[in-house]
Amino acid sequence: MRVVVAGGAGFLGSHLCERLLTDGAEVICLDNFATGRPDNVSNLRTHPRFELGCHDVTNFVHVAGPVDAVLHLASPASPLHYRDLPLETLMAGALGTRNLLGLARAKKARFLLASTSEVYGDPLVHPQTESYWGNVNPVGPRSMYDEAKRYAEALTTAYRITHETNTGIVRIFNTYGPRMRIDDGRAIPAFVAQALRGQPVTVAGDGSQTRSLCYVDDLVDGVLRMLRTDLPGPVNLGNPREMTILELAQLVVELCGTNVPITFVPRPVDDPMVRRPDITLARSQLGWEPRVDLRDGLAVAIAWFADALNLPAQAMAGRPRRSQLVDEAIPAPRRPGQDTVGLVGLRADGAAGSTT
Repeated sequence: MRVVVAGGAGFLGSHLCERLLTDGAEVICLDNFATGRPDNVSNLRTHPRFELGCHDVTNFVHVAGPVDAVLHLASPASPLHYRDLPLETLMAGALGTRNLLGLARAKKARFLLASTSEVYGDPLVHPQTESYWGNVNPVGPRSMYDEAKRYAEALTTAYRITHETNTGIVRIFNTYGPRMRIDDGRAIPAFVAQALRGQPVTVAGDGSQTRSLCYVDDLVDGVLRMLRTDLPGPVNLGNPREMTILELAQLVVELCGTNVPITFVPRPVDDPMVRRPDITLARSQLGWEPRVDLRDGLAVAIAWFADALNLPAQAMAGRPRRSQLVDEAIPAPRRPGQDTVGLVGLRADGAAGSTT
């Protein structure tokens, strides 16, 4: 199986690349490193079935040779990043989706869009089912991400209907684990960094808003189960266990082994009040549901953040390592002469367009 992973050097993308290699696939990772990081895939660079191309998918995408699947994860995903990169986020959802759908169509490959729970906006239905249309502010401070993903879903559906492209959509709920960017503004990296540094942990609003948190390896398993079907989706992927942001902050402080206070700051505009997936479809159609306990997954993530920050994680004794939660990929020996690869071709005029 030969798989293109767009956004493969990001948090989720790098874990997907790693798991695909473990499962025996050949992986072509594309990333422009706007928010992804080369370090996320540095352990894979010597693998003989891994190729890395620095490319912005809003430009025309060409990959030589056969392709069996195209995974589209190329987009800023944290509020801090997509607010800093609003046009880039919108173009990733529009032009990026079109170009990658064009590649999948040309190669007769399965296309899988990594959409988001943000298509539900600040939901009026709880928990959120795939049939719910959402409550999204199209001109609000989160609109560049929400609407980019909603458009990407519509375009993916149109390609399936018009061109009979084999497409699928997964809606990813809050996911955490090693390789998250410490500066991306999301709750877990922010809470962990503050707690490990001995700083007050800042909770938005009164902390009563809820989230449902899925460990990254569980999420990757769900994505790959969806990839290996012909289901069109959308299918929710996330952990149906719901907790308040205040409860999450308290748990992070406990697991970090610190005694820092929790303080409160103004809640951002359009911050969803509730978020919990109904995963009935994932259970029935994919045989999938999360397995990693939140405390165990957070302990692994905290240990990774502590190492990244070169700070002690004082309460980690006896907590599981990642290898105790999941099987880890082991890079294969370096292929002679392998370095960076020229995988991606642009049209002579550099314009975006569908692959032919």
